[in-house]
Amino acid sequence: MNVQPDLDFIRYLKTAGGDTMKKCYQCATCSVVCPLSTEEHPFPRQEMIWAGWGLKDKLISDPNVFLCHQCGDCTAYCPRGAKPGDVVGAIRAYTYTALGWPTGLAKLASSSKGLPMLIAIPSVIIFVLWAISGGMSIPGSEEFSKYGYQHFFGHWDFHWLGKNVFFIDLFMLGAAGLAVFASYKGVTTQWKNMVERAGVNPDFKPSLVQLAQDFAWPSIIEIVQHNRFRECVTNRDREVGHKPLMWAFGGLFIVTVWSALANDVFGLWIPSLHGPMSVWNPIKILANVSAVAMIVGCGILWMNRSKSETEDNITPTFYDWFLIWEIMAVGVSGLLAEVLRWAGLAAPGYIIYFIHLVTVMMLFMYMPYTKFAHLIYRTTAMTFERYRDSSFVKDPLDE
Repeated sequence: MNVQPDLDFIRYLKTAGGDTMKKCYQCATCSVVCPLSTEEHPFPRQEMIWAGWGLKDKLISDPNVFLCHQCGDCTAYCPRGAKPGDVVGAIRAYTYTALGWPTGLAKLASSSKGLPMLIAIPSVIIFVLWAISGGMSIPGSEEFSKYGYQHFFGHWDFHWLGKNVFFIDLFMLGAAGLAVFASYKGVTTQWKNMVERAGVNPDFKPSLVQLAQDFAWPSIIEIVQHNRFRECVTNRDREVGHKPLMWAFGGLFIVTVWSALANDVFGLWIPSLHGPMSVWNPIKILANVSAVAMIVGCGILWMNRSKSETEDNITPTFYDWFLIWEIMAVGVSGLLAEVLRWAGLAAPGYIIYFIHLVTVMMLFMYMPYTKFAHLIYRTTAMTFERYRDSSFVKDPLDE
């Protein structure tokens, strides 16, 4: 067998937490103790040998890379200290970059070297729009108390669209649009690679409705319920951190949708919806509870990660810590901006609100290239897992 290793790929894995992979001597302990591994599709033993050989193309088309939930059982029981969970995590990090579009932005988000630019891009965009809008003057306490951050980008008398909403839509919808398109390109490439690798007949496939109903939707339900996290032993506490984050993002999605409707639609006939919400407004309560849940969940993951690095000698990686810091920054800056509004402190409030807008834009724009991307790639892999075990791929008579 002639193996042509990708040496650059191996070097990347070593810098992204997979520096121990060469200790693996294929004893298969990892696949035996993994509660998610199956007889037909055992992992991560296979992924460990492919990583050691530098077989990049096999790994970025391997659904098992995302079926792994990095619970740590394999790492805890590995007799050689090869840390299979960390190696598979490093492979996922590489996959975000390999499937990312545009390539330059994906590479920028792959290491700490690009962090200054990752922060600078949204900061400059928002600052320039802020300057163009004419809203950079700090309001007086009375105006700040009445409008809050509703006039951050200034105000005009155009009835159908508020100036603040217009400018925020410019960069937030742009960032979200980029993330959606990049995610679509990444997921379609991932699916194509998995299909080709599995040798699936492309002419025998379900309709989009059947794919969504029979394969994608059950996978989403399983993800929401965190069923596979419960099967893990070593790091089962990760479920405790992931669930508050999941519900927090769900709550904030509802708040965002309502805010858009209130400002862009209902506010046209009910002008009072354009002002700051009362602290007792159900949507405001949901927003505050979600922000607290985000901070709590992120804090739990922060402590778990720190504990793993200290006690289990897990290698700290940029793509792990970047997402934790980013989510924490969104939650803390959002709550702090609200507290400063309650206190009537316009100048520091505007500064913190600017920071909050930057962190939210970063969360949207860099989603396809950071660890946040596992939401779409893992969902796709779990959908494919159901698909490859169905009669569309398998012949029931062969079983």
